[in-house]
Amino acid sequence: MSTLFLFFIVVVATALIFDFINGFHDAANAIATVVATKVMSARVAVIYGAALNFVGALMGTSVAATIGKGLVDQGVITLPLIQAALLSGILWNLFTWYLGIPTSSSHALIGSILGAVFFSTFSSHGIHWNSVLQKVVIPMFLSPIMGLVIGFTIMAILSWLVFKMDILSLKKRFGRLQIISAGLMALSHGHNDAQKAMGVIAMGLVFLHPDQVFTVPLWVILSCATAMGLGSLWGGWRIIRTIGAKMVKLQPVHGFAAETTSAVVILGASHFGIPVSTTQVVSSAILGVGATRRLSAVKWDVVRRILWAWTLTIPATFCLSGLLTLILKAIF
Repeated sequence: MSTLFLFFIVVVATALIFDFINGFHDAANAIATVVATKVMSARVAVIYGAALNFVGALMGTSVAATIGKGLVDQGVITLPLIQAALLSGILWNLFTWYLGIPTSSSHALIGSILGAVFFSTFSSHGIHWNSVLQKVVIPMFLSPIMGLVIGFTIMAILSWLVFKMDILSLKKRFGRLQIISAGLMALSHGHNDAQKAMGVIAMGLVFLHPDQVFTVPLWVILSCATAMGLGSLWGGWRIIRTIGAKMVKLQPVHGFAAETTSAVVILGASHFGIPVSTTQVVSSAILGVGATRRLSAVKWDVVRRILWAWTLTIPATFCLSGLLTLILKAIF
């Protein structure tokens, strides 16, 4: 067995670890609101979310293609570069998970890939800046705005429709509906997020077999779906508390509105191969929903922490990945 193939196996294992960590780091995206509103117990919600994360991961590979061949020139890709990017994403996710801050695993991986490519040659020629602008930068700002506006609009409409309903009936009816919306959110999360690790592994396969066209084999899809599902099953309780309870106090009707908003935005992005931040979308949707009650209902100190983490993720992982790239280049 060649050294190159052994290195590829290490890269695959690291990508699956990243996917697993992405699962428990971002599990809160799908289940935080349904737990916070007490519609489901945490244990049941985690199992439910994990199963639908797995199913969502099997639904397509358009996001994987964006990650694997759309952002950087495949000619500059090497296995040490991929490994550095994955390690950077893992370290950032673990750091922010420890702090309980819901940052974007997507942006952590993208920032890491861009940093690894730049520092491998000290040139930006290998980066497809037009694609980065269209698929990363614009959606990074547009998707949370959409989450905020759509969440606010849906909640305002629901408030008008149910304002005569008594509290007990409201909780009961939207508690049932929230089970569906939480499932849709988990499905959309798996569909978008699991594909990112698929794209990285497929990127490594192109390096290993440069004569082959970029594809995502079935074994890559199944292994990434499994890693994402197991990570979601593991849970992410620190971040669940931040999203589900610390930002704004939620009732089932609010959870339904936020989850429906998030799922619509994320599934739409996945259809066009856009690797959006599920964390950004669901957090902004919760803010939009909470703002219909009153602006003071939103805990802005928590929001500020999240915004700082969002702002720092890409530059921080860009630099961290660059440092790891230089270290691995010196070793290999």
